[in-house]
Amino acid sequence: MSRQFNIVQNDSKELPNNIEAEQSVIGSVLVSNEIFDEINMMVASKNFYDPMHQKIFAAIEKLIYSGMLANPITLKNHFENEKDEINIPEYLVKITKFSTSSRQTIEYSKLIYDLFVKRELIKISENVIDTAQLNDLDQDGQSIIENFEKSLFDLAEKGSFSSSLVKFDEAMKMTIEMASNAYKNDEGIVGVPTGLTDLDDRLGGLHKSDLLIIAGRPSMGKTALATNIAYNASISNYKKYGTSSSVGFFSLEMSSAQLATRILSDISKIPSEQIRRGEMSENEFNQFVDAARSLDQSKFFIDDTPALLISSIASKARRLKRTHGLDFLIIDYLQLIRGTSSKENRVNEIAEITQGLKAIAKELNIPVLALSQLSRQVENRDDKRPQLA
Repeated sequence: MSRQFNIVQNDSKELPNNIEAEQSVIGSVLVSNEIFDEINMMVASKNFYDPMHQKIFAAIEKLIYSGMLANPITLKNHFENEKDEINIPEYLVKITKFSTSSRQTIEYSKLIYDLFVKRELIKISENVIDTAQLNDLDQDGQSIIENFEKSLFDLAEKGSFSSSLVKFDEAMKMTIEMASNAYKNDEGIVGVPTGLTDLDDRLGGLHKSDLLIIAGRPSMGKTALATNIAYNASISNYKKYGTSSSVGFFSLEMSSAQLATRILSDISKIPSEQIRRGEMSENEFNQFVDAARSLDQSKFFIDDTPALLISSIASKARRLKRTHGLDFLIIDYLQLIRGTSSKENRVNEIAEITQGLKAIAKELNIPVLALSQLSRQVENRDDKRPQLA
C-alpha cells in the first residue's frame, strides 16, 4: 500500500522513518491485541514518525490498558470527529491488511524505535549547532558539551529528553521488589554495602537515589571513612557474589596517588608514611603487595580534578556510568565544589551544589555520598553533635 495519506517532512530533508513498518505494527495489533504485550516495552506512541500513527497508537494503548478490545470498530468513535486529510476510521480498516506475524511485528517495532532514536539524535545535533552559533556569553563551549552529554544520556537511558510520570502501582512494585530482596538477603542489605556492620544494619546498605552527607571538623577522619566505605563497596560484593560494585570517587582535595596510598595503608595495616618512604620489612612489603592484589578485581575510579563545577561532576558521572557502569559515587568534599551561579552568595551556591548532587543521585539512580566540613560554630556549642542546619 503506497503512502499517500500523511507525509511529514523536515524543511530541508525528510527525517529517518519507515511508514510501512508503522502501518504493519499498527495493523498487526488491530488484528491481534495479544501482540501488543510483546511490543509495548519496545515501542510507544511517541516513537512513531507519522503524527496520525502517533494518535492511533496512543488510542490503542489507552483502550488496551483499560482492559478493552482495540480494533477498527472500537477505535472508530475516537476518530469520527477528527479533522484530518483522510478518513481515519476507513484508514484503520485498510492498514489491517498490513498485519503480519508476531515475530515480524517485533522486528518492525525494533526498527521503529531505532529510527526514532536517529531522529532524536538529529534534533540534538541541530540544537547543539544552533546553540554553538549563538555566541551567547552565558554559555561557553564546556557547558554546551555538558548539556549535549546530558541529552545523549537521557536518550540512551529513557529514549526521551523529559522525565516520565510513574504510576503508583509501578512505584509500589519497585518497593515490593526491594523488600523482597531484603527479605531474601540474610543480612537484610539491598543497597550498596558500606562494610560497616552497624551502619549497614541501620540503613540496609546505601540505597539508589539517596544523597548522604558525612560531616565533621577537619582531621576527624572523614576521608578515611569514605575511602573505607568505597573499598568495601567496590570489593565486598566481589568476595561474596563474584561481582563488584562500580565506585566513582571525586577527590577535590587529595591526589589519586595520596588516596591510593591511604587505601593500601588501611588494607595492609602499614602506616602510610612508611609506604611513602619505603620503610618496610620483607613481611610488610609482602602484606603491601597482597593488599594491592586484592584490589585487582575492584571497579574503583578516581577523579582528582580540583575545584570542579557541579555541572562538570554530573557530566563526568554520566560518562562514567555510560562507559564503565556506576553503582556508587563519593564526593570529597562538598565545600570544594563550585556552583555555576550565585558566586557572590556562598549559602545559595552550597544550596545549588547540594541540589545538583541530589539530582545526580536521582538521574543516575545511584547513592551519592558527599563529605562536608562542619561550621566552626560547633566549637562554641556545648552539644558538639551535628545539626541539620
